[in-house]
Amino acid sequence: MFTGIIEEIGEISSITKSTITIKSKTVLEDAKLGDSIAVNGVCLTIVNLKKDEFTANVSEETFKITNFSELKSGDFVNLERALSLSSRLGGHIVTGHIDTVGEIVSIIDKNEFYDLSVKFDKNFENYVVKKGSITINGISLTIADINNNTVSVAIIPHTFNNTILKTLKSKDSVNIEFDILAKYVEKNLSTKNNSITMNFLEENGFV
Repeated sequence: MFTGIIEEIGEISSITKSTITIKSKTVLEDAKLGDSIAVNGVCLTIVNLKKDEFTANVSEETFKITNFSELKSGDFVNLERALSLSSRLGGHIVTGHIDTVGEIVSIIDKNEFYDLSVKFDKNFENYVVKKGSITINGISLTIADINNNTVSVAIIPHTFNNTILKTLKSKDSVNIEFDILAKYVEKNLSTKNNSITMNFLEENGFV
C-alpha cells in the first residue's frame, strides 16, 4: 500500500523482459529483500539489493498493462516506499495496481502551477469525479476538471520539480490508477441495485 507521495526520482540501469534495475538512494535507506517499491505507480518487489540500486521482477502482465514496455536504460522513474503503520497518509490510498495507460494531452505552465491534462480509456469514466483522487505515474493528484475521458489536474511547482513530470511532454504515456474507493462503491451498487436510496446510505454508514 502506498500514498502517492513521491520520495525520489530513480534512474533505470537496465530493463529486460523480466527484470528492472534502478539506481536510487532514499528509498533504499531501510530497504531489504522482499520489500515493495512503487515504480511509476507500479508495485514491485525487491529481489536483489545493492548500496545504490535495486532489482525487481516484472511480469509479462505488468508490461501489458503499464508503460513499462516503453522504458529504457537511462530513463527516470518516480519511486515510493510502501507505507508502514506509522506513516502519514499524505496523498490517498494507492494500491500500486495500474488500471490503464493514459496519454498526456498537454502540460501548461500557469506560472503558479502546471495544468496537466491526461486522456484515458472511456471504460474508466465512472471512477473520476471533480475533487476526487487519481494516481498518475505514482503521484497522488486531485482532479480539477473532467471532459468526457480526459481529466485535468493542477500540479504545484514542488510536485512538478520533484517528480518525472518535469521530463514529460504531450503524447507521452502515463500509468493510471483510479481511486480504490470508487471501485468499491461501484461494486456495492452493482451487486444490490443501481440507485442510491436513504436505506442504502443508512445501511452503509453514510447517515
